[in-house]
Amino acid sequence: MTQALHTPPRTAEAPPEADLAALAARHGLSVSGARPSLPQYVRQLWARRHFIAAFSTAKLTAQYSQAKLGQVWQVLTPLLNAAVYYLIFGKLMGTSRGVPDFVPFLVTGVFVWTFTQSSIMAGTRAISGNLGLVRALHFPRAALPISFCLQQLQQLLFSMAALVVILLCFGVPVAASWLLAVPALVLQFAFNAGVSLIVARLGAKTPDLAQLMPFVLRTWMYASGVMFSISHIMSKHTDAPSWLTAVLQANPAAVYIDLMRFALIDSFQGSQLPPHVWAIAAGWALLAGVGGFIYFWKAEETYGRG
Repeated sequence: MTQALHTPPRTAEAPPEADLAALAARHGLSVSGARPSLPQYVRQLWARRHFIAAFSTAKLTAQYSQAKLGQVWQVLTPLLNAAVYYLIFGKLMGTSRGVPDFVPFLVTGVFVWTFTQSSIMAGTRAISGNLGLVRALHFPRAALPISFCLQQLQQLLFSMAALVVILLCFGVPVAASWLLAVPALVLQFAFNAGVSLIVARLGAKTPDLAQLMPFVLRTWMYASGVMFSISHIMSKHTDAPSWLTAVLQANPAAVYIDLMRFALIDSFQGSQLPPHVWAIAAGWALLAGVGGFIYFWKAEETYGRG
């Protein structure tokens, strides 16, 4: 009897992993939080397109909900930035000399640059600043940085209404070339979304990146011809190497700014654009958009985890 009491019970051997995998597949089960395949991830993201649009609109509405002027700040903020740059660079530093229609030139640059700057800054905090949402709900995490880029696009469209008024007030006529602003904005949105996805992944692991990005973006702004004409400045420095001019003009932010100026301002001629500018703009959009999306997707299962 004592021997029977001390005899350990028989335990069934654990089934091999292959059998468990087959059992899970038979019942349609999958590993929780596992990264889906890239085509499946794209389908999941497309299925949540209404969430992306609604989330971006809600964030835009709430952005200035506590301010007395409310949504007026969507237009007033970039206009005030343009006024400050006009006083400092246009008047004090004289960058307006030799640039026709300098006010429309400057305001267009400020508005288009703000679109890129705000998209990247919002993307930096897209995951780290929304951990509660990421941990509570199951959805493709790329929806967050993309929705923030869409929010900034909506804000730019509000600003564009003010830009049209400024163009007309300074005698810039309505022209068929204004339609070129549409493909330029589409390419810029793809580029912004791709870069936002990249910094969203980096910011998810390194929250200090959000503190560093303002300095990086400010340096980028000064190299992008927001407040001055790159071609006009470089024509004064004939001793500068030719590759420097090519690099400055191929800068993606400068490319999208110049395309918008070319589309909207009749005095901004095609000779001020770098060669093959549309191919460069499409190349940056494809490289950043596709590359950033794949880079973000590769870490999909890590977002929101300690």
